[in-house]
Amino acid sequence: MNTWHLARGYRFAGIHSGLRASEPGRLDLALIVSDVPAVAAGVFTQNRVCAAPVHVCRERLPAHDARGIVICSGNANACTGQQGLDDARRMTTLGANAIGVDARQMLVASTGVIGRLLPMPVMEVGIPKAASELAAGPEALERAARAILTTDTRIKVRTRSLSFHGQDVRITGFAKGAAMIGPNMATMLAFVLTDAPIDVADLSALAPVSADRSFNCISVEGHTSTNDSLIFLANGQGTPLKGEALERFRTAAIEVCAELARDMASDAEGASHLVTIEVVGTRTDAEAHRIAKTVAESALVKTAIFGADPNWGRIVSAAGYAGVPFEESQLSLTLGDFLLYEKGTPLPFDAAAVSSYIKANRDLTMRLTFTLGEGHCTFYTCDLTYDYVRLNADYTT
Repeated sequence: MNTWHLARGYRFAGIHSGLRASEPGRLDLALIVSDVPAVAAGVFTQNRVCAAPVHVCRERLPAHDARGIVICSGNANACTGQQGLDDARRMTTLGANAIGVDARQMLVASTGVIGRLLPMPVMEVGIPKAASELAAGPEALERAARAILTTDTRIKVRTRSLSFHGQDVRITGFAKGAAMIGPNMATMLAFVLTDAPIDVADLSALAPVSADRSFNCISVEGHTSTNDSLIFLANGQGTPLKGEALERFRTAAIEVCAELARDMASDAEGASHLVTIEVVGTRTDAEAHRIAKTVAESALVKTAIFGADPNWGRIVSAAGYAGVPFEESQLSLTLGDFLLYEKGTPLPFDAAAVSSYIKANRDLTMRLTFTLGEGHCTFYTCDLTYDYVRLNADYTT
């Protein structure tokens, strides 16, 4: 924990509110507060069915004076009609009253089961309690990061430190996500905080780019959630970063998001393999992304990886139905250290050796190389296991 270089001017809390009544003691309510007004921007689910907190955040962002975010885990507050909207706004009011700011300066996020009204008596007590436990530092951040988890097995935190003309600038990101993951974005909540001074227009431009290069490049099963939220807060004072300094900051922020995205794919429900799909040599990056996403979401590819079956035909055939025009002679495939298919021609290989390689390596890379241009994409997915089916078959029962 102590190796984290946290963005300054933020406090955190993570408590057990009782929202998860069947799990005594489990942290389920988090609060993030900036000590001073912060510039804020966000990117949200592209699902037309979206949760009440997403509607509320879209109404309030971008903003020049955000002060915090209230987050609950265990109830998505999605598909809950006007009552859900009223409850989401009430959560922001409770948080704002507890720290002495205006309700519109607070944002809200939720994750959990869809279609259930929030137990607001729990929120009425829990949010003020969380505010009373706000603190700075790694331990407080860890509690907040743990309180937002659902089926995740571990917290996901990433940080960066940059120096501009002798001034230290820090970026802190934390997230949750383990299933219902499929661009755009995933069943994910992600919060990226910085003490850098950033103009609201620049932060608003950064948010979708960060999502496109990170959270939109992961998939577990291709299901787009109702609650996806990526929220940026920047509370730095002084002249906003511009030019080369801003570009360096943008690069670092995108790296933080990309690392969080990879952490999600690695922690996917029941997964026994993290699969990195590299697609290179397409005409455009968009073509590469389309092929990578299609391969990533193929149940046949995912089950072959789980079974350590070197059935590479599933991979190249998935590329073939992605909707990107190419000839077979323009595609080669490498799995790990093994070149299996070269410019449309299958190569001899030791199936037992490739199978053993898959079994022995939790992190696998498959590389699809085209001869069409300079487009490229790196995409993360996982295998499809018995545990994934069990977890999602039993999720609400």
